Amino acid sequence: MDITSLTQRVNLHDRRNLYLAITAPIVAYSVGKLIHNLVSPPAQRANRIIRAPRESLQLLSAQDLEQLPYPPNALPGGRDVDTPYGNIRVYEWGPSDGRKVLFVHGISTPCIAFAGIAQRLVEEQGCRVMLFDLFGRGYSDTPDPTQMRQDARLFTSQMLLVLASSPLAWTGPEKFTLIGYSLGGCISVAFTSYFPHLVESLVLVAPAGLIRPYHISGTSKLLYGGLLPDAVVNYLIYRRLRAGGSPEPSTNRDQDKTSLTAVGTGQSETPGHPAHAADSLAPMFPNRPRISPAGAVGWQLEAHPGFCAAFISSIRYAPTAQQHESWRLIGRRQAASVKGEGQGLMEGKVLILLGEQDRVIISNEVEVDATEALGTENVEVVRLEGAHDVPITNARGCVDAISKFWE
Repeated sequence: MDITSLTQRVNLHDRRNLYLAITAPIVAYSVGKLIHNLVSPPAQRANRIIRAPRESLQLLSAQDLEQLPYPPNALPGGRDVDTPYGNIRVYEWGPSDGRKVLFVHGISTPCIAFAGIAQRLVEEQGCRVMLFDLFGRGYSDTPDPTQMRQDARLFTSQMLLVLASSPLAWTGPEKFTLIGYSLGGCISVAFTSYFPHLVESLVLVAPAGLIRPYHISGTSKLLYGGLLPDAVVNYLIYRRLRAGGSPEPSTNRDQDKTSLTAVGTGQSETPGHPAHAADSLAPMFPNRPRISPAGAVGWQLEAHPGFCAAFISSIRYAPTAQQHESWRLIGRRQAASVKGEGQGLMEGKVLILLGEQDRVIISNEVEVDATEALGTENVEVVRLEGAHDVPITNARGCVDAISKFWE
């Protein structure tokens, strides 16, 4: 046998081994999924609900509950709403005749991210506020993301269920104010584009929806593009989130700054994807330092079996980018309402609050893109001191800007 023939046989052998190494995991995954589909009835798979960590709380003492990064009594007026999609945790308090304000939080931190803003609006403006945990966050269940995508359809349906759960009328002649943060910002835009007759005022805090494509890295496209098996993606994202999810607050200011740098850029959650809230150690309640975004994320990873899958599904399917047409629709309606045609916002504009140091939602870019989409006369942009967690670290500035806008 000559050297050329031998080399060709060796190369062929190597290629066969490479093909086997690549295809074996894919074949194993496909066979496993086929067996699962054969064993589980279709109706059971379609209706699968991943339960939030509510029942486990019954085993904890009052002292243990208070030490949780997200205590069940963190906010007043809590209730659990049973729906076909699973249970939803809702909080509602404030004067029954006050201005009604519905909050929609971001992708990783549950609704307690709005605690500071909501409490100030109740105390200073006499508002009636309502907050809720998105599916897969906090104490809300998760409709199986493999069967039900976390997209605009699911989130707008959840918002309507939340509104309908109130003992007060939120969808009658009196409209309500909608405040959305990060992922909640793009969800709020989608909701307003579908239900303009329900929303009287729209406030967006560091909103997703207009993220420029070049911010989404190749690694993120690979992770969330559907090429990898779900089990692999879940494992990788869990490790990313866990790495920056639950640091303990320190008494050392310099150490805290180092920790914030490590977990507060968004890179700790997923590689290079800017469509989610950044972790930080900033306390959400002045007298409860354990309740921070980082602590809440770490707790959800360990306690909520649906959190990681919900996070991934939101990155894949939520309206975080290329939503210019929904924004333009709101702008066109606002322009028409000035002429006495159609449904418009009460203040005549959309208020957008941006953090000057935000590395997730870039203030310079969003201001330009939002102005182009909505129209100069239909938007007011206010820049505040703070990064992407501006509603937590600068709740005072957010409330002042909102109050001035309402006036």
